[in-house]
Amino acid sequence: MSDPQTVSRSPEPVPADGVDAVRAEVQREYSARLARAEIRVHAAQAGVSLPDGFVDYLDASKLLGADGNPSAEAMDRALASFKPSPPSFPQLEGVGHSRSGGPFSQRRPVSLDVRNR
Repeated sequence: MSDPQTVSRSPEPVPADGVDAVRAEVQREYSARLARAEIRVHAAQAGVSLPDGFVDYLDASKLLGADGNPSAEAMDRALASFKPSPPSFPQLEGVGHSRSGGPFSQRRPVSLDVRNR
């Protein structure tokens, strides 16, 4: 004879071995380190030199997205003040000797021969 099987009808799923809980804990623990490493990479790619100790004093939780992973948008905002702005020059159109050649264009040499004047 066979034993009757019992069916569990609990509304909450029971985790099999707690892998998801351990994975979430490890992600929380190392997400700050990952965010600090990512901001160094973003700074190097943008050509920005960060001051000494900047990354150590940075609140890494502000660099994380809603999913807990480093956010590229947050890192761009953090590095915005360190990026050099392009220099602004005044409009130089019409300044100089010749509009087509610029101020250093070659002029036609003047003949010193009296016959060609």
